[in-house]
Amino acid sequence: MSRMGKFSNLVAAFALAATMAGGVALAQTQGGPVSALKGHDSNAPIDVASDRIEVQDRADRAIFAGNVKVRQAELALDTERLTVAYTSAGGLQIDRLDASGGVVVRSPSETARGDFGIYDLNRRLITLIGSVQLQRGDSRISGGRMTIDLDSGRAVVDGGPAGVGESGGRVTGRFTVPQRRGG
Repeated sequence: MSRMGKFSNLVAAFALAATMAGGVALAQTQGGPVSALKGHDSNAPIDVASDRIEVQDRADRAIFAGNVKVRQAELALDTERLTVAYTSAGGLQIDRLDASGGVVVRSPSETARGDFGIYDLNRRLITLIGSVQLQRGDSRISGGRMTIDLDSGRAVVDGGPAGVGESGGRVTGRFTVPQRRGG
């Protein structure tokens, strides 16, 4: 396929995806572990908006820069720079999104933050790295890395190396508890 043909397919794919919007569905189950985006539709179209796009057809990637906003079904991601890796054999298929420059993943009830983010569509994994924070209401978990398995909904937060970021090598948390009467 010619370079212009690949570019046209890429632009068409993003144009078709323009109807998607939403938020992240990170949730804590009653008395159980944190579940995150279980059942998220990673086959849903992806909508990307930014100040600039650079398509590198020979490398099968596109780089979005400046005020990047990504939406896919229940997933919303904001960052300063996003690299989209794709394959064009048999039609355009997005394989991976790499975000940098402060990554924020939001839903109506939660916000997750990190320095870098990776969304591997083939493995159905989302990873946030560096000064990771997950907040829901007044409760917060901090660490060095968070991995979300979209198949199981399992979220794992690691502390990261000691002395790096706010966690000091450990996972930390602060959780609100229901106010009880009596002592």
